[in-house]
Amino acid sequence: MTASGGRPVDEGTGAGTAAGDTVAAVVRQWRAVRPGLDTGPMEIIGRINRCAALLQQAEDAPLRRAGLSRAEFDLLGALRRTGHELTPGELARETFSSGAAVTKRLKQLTERGLVERRGDTRDRRVAHLRLTDAGRDLVDGILPEQLAYETAVLSGMDGPRRDDLAALLGELLGQLEGRLDALRA
Repeated sequence: MTASGGRPVDEGTGAGTAAGDTVAAVVRQWRAVRPGLDTGPMEIIGRINRCAALLQQAEDAPLRRAGLSRAEFDLLGALRRTGHELTPGELARETFSSGAAVTKRLKQLTERGLVERRGDTRDRRVAHLRLTDAGRDLVDGILPEQLAYETAVLSGMDGPRRDDLAALLGELLGQLEGRLDALRA
């Protein structure tokens, strides 16, 4: 059976599944031992987690060739796209990272001459960070290559389906960012 758009449909739930999808196999196993369970959430969250794991394993080839991790590039990118100095706390918020992780990455990026730090004139505890010319050149040089790499990773989906997926993920992310703290309590 197929859903509108020609995707295979799992007869048990009507949910779209992909051939060879490891999450679909897990769902079938759960249905065999616990047929009454609603595995719908697992089908979404499991696939998002599996996609994230596979993308992390690929390690972003252009970034790797430049000697950068995704997290380091995210810091450099935040400094570049905002266009002004940021404090470590602001960088942590911009990149959804912990303060400790940002501090560690900034130390490495500073040692490589990609980021420079300036102390605050009023409060010595505060640092202001900005890209060096080398950092700006690296980001500007690698971003087009990284975007081409990401386009290639997604090349199996046509433009409208990618747009739909981006919109759905944006909607989910907006909901999660607004509700997860309440669910943790």
